[in-house]
Amino acid sequence: MTATGAGLPFGIDFGGSGIKGAPVDVARGEFATDRVRIDTPDPSTPEAVAEVFASLLAMFPTSDAPVGVTVPGVVVKGVVNSAANIDKHWIGADADRLFTDKTGRDVHVVNDADAAGLAEVRYGAAKGRRGLVIVTTLGTGIGSALVYDGVLVPNSELGHLEIDGHDAEKRAAASSREREDLSWKDWAKRLTTYYRKLEDLFSPELFVVGGGVSKKSEKFLPLIDIDTEIIPARLRNAAGIVGAALYATETSD
Repeated sequence: MTATGAGLPFGIDFGGSGIKGAPVDVARGEFATDRVRIDTPDPSTPEAVAEVFASLLAMFPTSDAPVGVTVPGVVVKGVVNSAANIDKHWIGADADRLFTDKTGRDVHVVNDADAAGLAEVRYGAAKGRRGLVIVTTLGTGIGSALVYDGVLVPNSELGHLEIDGHDAEKRAAASSREREDLSWKDWAKRLTTYYRKLEDLFSPELFVVGGGVSKKSEKFLPLIDIDTEIIPARLRNAAGIVGAALYATETSD
């Protein structure tokens, strides 16, 4: 492999099926080389995942630049405090220390939705927007990121708000539309209820909607009946890697 990307921060997006990574040009918010994907190990314990991270980084030039890693859970000072959709051994794991020790790099872990939110505000759909921006990722669950004047307010977990006696993501995530075979119109009604609740609680300037389903935003976003401007995410699958690298850079600084 060429030395392209050497010296740049590295982003790793850890998901249930795949672990993807690339060096990132944080001045531009773009991959510096093609990303590499490795299957997520089974079981996906922190130690097993750390081995994959080390292998992934070894595919790229040696560097002292920081590494950012997304985790689908609440992260406080590098410690993972929840594991709704990953191995339960993650709960209480000091992921920053584990990954730093295993890889020999300065590693910083961040919630996956927070990473995507940072990327969209700095480089994507919400670039240049002031005030409170709420980025939501609609997928298996609902991830969320609160960013105020460019500053991340971490671990919002707004997919777990209780609405009409239900955990919001159980009713309004993209997986619920597929599971219940909902029409776009019927799903948009549920999303309207969800986003109205967020409006009532936070009065944001803007909603940005990410996740794989955002590629079909024209089918449902115009049907969501709320007062706040709501737009599709722009970085899509790149947001986790780019946001993780940005987070690691700023945390290291």
